[in-house]
Amino acid sequence: MNRHQVYWNDAPERDPGNRSGGHQLTAKIVDGSLELPHSLRNLRIAIVHYWFLNGLGGERVTRILAGMFPQADVFTLLANYNAMPSDLRAHRIKTSFLQCIPGAKKWHRHLLPLYPIALEQFDLSEYDLVISAESGPAKGVITSPRTCHICFCHSPMRYVWDMYHEYRGEPSLGLIGRALFSLSAHYVRMWDIAAAARVDYFAAISNHVASRIRKFYRREATVIHPPLKVDGAIVQSIGDYYLIVSRLVSYKRIELAIEACNRLGRELHVIGDGEQGNNLRKLAGPTVKFFGFLPDDQVREQFAHCRAFLFPGEEDLGATPVEAQSFGRPVIAYARGGVLDTVNGLRQGEDVNSFHSGVFFDSQDASSIVDAILLFEKVESQFCREAIRERVLWFGEPRFRQEMYNYVEQCYAEFVAAERSKDLAGVF
Repeated sequence: MNRHQVYWNDAPERDPGNRSGGHQLTAKIVDGSLELPHSLRNLRIAIVHYWFLNGLGGERVTRILAGMFPQADVFTLLANYNAMPSDLRAHRIKTSFLQCIPGAKKWHRHLLPLYPIALEQFDLSEYDLVISAESGPAKGVITSPRTCHICFCHSPMRYVWDMYHEYRGEPSLGLIGRALFSLSAHYVRMWDIAAAARVDYFAAISNHVASRIRKFYRREATVIHPPLKVDGAIVQSIGDYYLIVSRLVSYKRIELAIEACNRLGRELHVIGDGEQGNNLRKLAGPTVKFFGFLPDDQVREQFAHCRAFLFPGEEDLGATPVEAQSFGRPVIAYARGGVLDTVNGLRQGEDVNSFHSGVFFDSQDASSIVDAILLFEKVESQFCREAIRERVLWFGEPRFRQEMYNYVEQCYAEFVAAERSKDLAGVF
């Protein structure tokens, strides 16, 4: 059998630590699709997400979660109903009071101090199960002691934890903005710790995020990689350019890749835009081309024909390296963060084998990227495009649905059993 085919009846064997306590998992295939487990069908379920404004990243994952639990109500701070897909609008959607603030959807990131108050206004007391899907404050909702709360965590809030000093140091903040940011971040950081204590079970999108949850919240998390785009196809003709697909913001470290390609005279295509766009264009030499945002079909063409995909930043997971690999293209990446879950990188002194899907560099500077590009070009012909593509098919949606259904079912069974034990202890 193909190692990426999904056979749901082996799920109990994949139960880490036997979390289900002997509970028989019931997720199974019916007419080619995964069926909602019987034990979860009659539950009153709420899904909480921070906002639905652009349909990207975490919003896409939450949309898939909502589809997995058709009876679920959806709670969110803000929503752009005009851009919301019809399948998501089929759910009962409840927004916070922030929705009524003029300009809130455009300036939502500046409303950080109001997030805790807005989330705590949601009344979730009647729900059996709450799933918060978040990279910020969504887990801070208040639930009943009889409600099982599972948090699918994309990341602890970077801007108040490990990247606080980088965000605080942004020149665009100014003196007054920096002072206001420091005060609000301190308040939100304290609230975030309290919010984490309200969660019964944590799932994390990568081992990197699980380690950050352990560091900041002192909680353990089960790793469930989110569903990523793996529908690429291998083409025969490869262009003579490297590729970056990213928002142009400071922590992505795009300037390092630009400097490296400037030094080597290598062609680099940069797709995307952002607040650092103008600065990066000033750094770029004649071989660096900026395309801004492109339609999906043109982005796919760029992925399919690039020599390799460059990934100089440290990310919680990194969806674009997986998408690049689905086209059979190798990835040249900084060996930190979630990319360690998705790329098997070659390092200096190693021989290429069929498991390698790119090249790693260990120092986040332009010289290290130069060395990594030169190493890649030395062994470029030895990478197996078919093996690279095959390896990342696992990150697709079917696997996510299986793991998430099983995890939710296990957690809920454990939660109910613990509550029952408490009730019996009270009787005796």
